[in-house]
Amino acid sequence: MKIVKQFRLYGGVSLFAAIALAGCSTLPTSGPTGRDVKAQIPIDENSLPYRMVKVTPETVGVLAENTGRLSVDYANRQPPREIRFGIGDVVSVTIFEAAAGGLFIPVEAGVRPGNFIALPNQSVDSKGNISVPYAGPIRAKGRTPVEVQQAITDALKNRAIEPQAVVALIDQRTSLISVLGEVNTPVRYPANAAGEHLLDAITRAGGPKGQGYDTWVMLERNGKQSTVPFGALVYEPSNNIFVHPNDTVYVYREPQTFVAFGAHGQQGQFNFEAWRVSVAEAVAKAGGLSDTLADPSSVFLYRGETRAVAARLGVDISRFTTAIIPIVYNFNLRDPSAYFLTTKMMLRNKDVLYTSNAPAVETAKLLNYIRLITATVNDPIVAAYNAAALRSLVVAGP
Repeated sequence: MKIVKQFRLYGGVSLFAAIALAGCSTLPTSGPTGRDVKAQIPIDENSLPYRMVKVTPETVGVLAENTGRLSVDYANRQPPREIRFGIGDVVSVTIFEAAAGGLFIPVEAGVRPGNFIALPNQSVDSKGNISVPYAGPIRAKGRTPVEVQQAITDALKNRAIEPQAVVALIDQRTSLISVLGEVNTPVRYPANAAGEHLLDAITRAGGPKGQGYDTWVMLERNGKQSTVPFGALVYEPSNNIFVHPNDTVYVYREPQTFVAFGAHGQQGQFNFEAWRVSVAEAVAKAGGLSDTLADPSSVFLYRGETRAVAARLGVDISRFTTAIIPIVYNFNLRDPSAYFLTTKMMLRNKDVLYTSNAPAVETAKLLNYIRLITATVNDPIVAAYNAAALRSLVVAGP
């Protein structure tokens, strides 16, 4: 009887210990519970603050408007302006007079109208000027050929007979476009006055070396940079904007990846292997949701957003001091219509996809631990009880 009482006592103690163990959050798990993520309560004072946003059609619309687009970053989609002279450009100047006997054409040289003289080719000097006899230094830097011609005519009109000037660009050493990086033939070529698009410039450089879906294109113009996937130039023509003089186009390869944690069929890092991937495709790449573990209402996408985008999503940005605000997007896949949203929302490079375990899974873990602790404590007691009972039978005899 004493052993039985001990059995009950230790059994009660073991049960209490198991419950206390669960209460201390020491049970193994693949990550936070969906309830904890949605609560947005920091675990400790050093935890990074974030905001959770439920994914709705309005959310998807805001994010679609803020994807990297050259057509947005560079609002001017017109061809470049006329090519203007720069320091180092080589130009030719031809001066015409209406009749012989003027400043440049002596009387004995001929009498036919339209006599002219061609000056030696010259470079625009470090001060931005060219030199014209009897006119002195003529400003060329930043001017078009027509503007330089007019300046020469104005400087000579009181000395020559109805002067006219023709200025031509012989060797264009400024107003160049550079295309470099992961292209077959890096090149620096003169800008075309007729205008060329980004894809034209990349074609001049022999095209990208690698797969298009792993290729990015960065455009630098006047100190401003903007980057888009190469596929955005091909599949969204509005991004294939005109290149301008002195633009730099840098092509590079960077496989786009995302990581999946939690109750997925597979966990780890996955390549997009496409120029863009939707959330639905990402979940499928990760093996889908585990039928025995996942809570479909707790599918989360971790991403940093700019303050402007976060404000449009309804986040109180006054609580944050950083330029990038941590956002956790929540998909409730228990709602049948939510799957439409997963096909519309696109992943970004380095996004984190996490699905928490269902509450029933955590309960099952707790019960297993209770059984484990109870069995660990009770097994020696049961063995002792059985041994005592066997001795009783031996002493009593047949």
